[in-house]
Amino acid sequence: MNALLAVAGCLLALFTPAAAEAPQLPLEPIEQPWPALESLGDPQLEAELIRVVESDPQRKRLVRRKKLAVGVVDLGELDDIRFARINGRVPLYAASLAKLAILLAAEEAIEEGVLEESPDVRKDLNDMIRVSSNSAATRLIDRVGLDRVEASVRRWRLYDEKRGGGLWVGKRYGSSRERRGDPVANLSHGANVVQVCRFYYLLATGRLVSRDASERMLKDLVDPGLHHKFVAALDEEAPRARLYRKSGTYRQWHSDSVLVWGDGWRRYILVAMVEDPDGEQILRRLLPEVETILHPSPAPERASVE
Repeated sequence: MNALLAVAGCLLALFTPAAAEAPQLPLEPIEQPWPALESLGDPQLEAELIRVVESDPQRKRLVRRKKLAVGVVDLGELDDIRFARINGRVPLYAASLAKLAILLAAEEAIEEGVLEESPDVRKDLNDMIRVSSNSAATRLIDRVGLDRVEASVRRWRLYDEKRGGGLWVGKRYGSSRERRGDPVANLSHGANVVQVCRFYYLLATGRLVSRDASERMLKDLVDPGLHHKFVAALDEEAPRARLYRKSGTYRQWHSDSVLVWGDGWRRYILVAMVEDPDGEQILRRLLPEVETILHPSPAPERASVE
């Protein structure tokens, strides 16, 4: 009997279509320029995102009060990338998620030869992202300066006053007298979900600073060291998927951002920011529900009537 089961399993594997293997990141250049993310807005996906997010009364209240923002980029079909967001341009306190801006500024400084890519710098970049070290983030700010951080996010249009702000770091992570609030919402460490989605989209397509710099940033973001929020959900839903991630938490402000790179349909960017004491659990529960709109379960077959 065991031998028969083994043979049956082999036959099933032979005739079951395998999930398409994920291409390597960053993606190879294409003949035509990659389209701007905001041109890829998909009304149907956005309607589904709103339906799923607002199906929970707590989340619905937070959305209406502009205390919950969500953005998703479906990268499952690279010739049909889809983008949807809720409160996409609402600036919210991002806590450590805003360290993405420091990562960008440091990699740009390395690319220009202004900052030496020493083992200490590389370790600080890795620790700042993977385990969210505040001391590493502060050392990097001191190396490159807040002026460069601001210049970098503006250069890449990851901060734009005309579009609700975006990624912003105006203060060291720790005690500091110097504080530069962002011009839109006076946040010391801020973001909106559209610009964080753009950050990952540019990275995935190898266009943030340069292809080499994009590859280095992806290496810093991969394999997160903190397993909460989105990552806790993905540990259950997709333990084999490759994750590129940065999150943030401070008091009632919770945020998470992830580029999920698995086989088949599970290739997407998800960003969410919430102001609520229950924010960690809100984000943890949100991810599996968003996945249902990226890969809906097939409807059960109806019994035929003779």
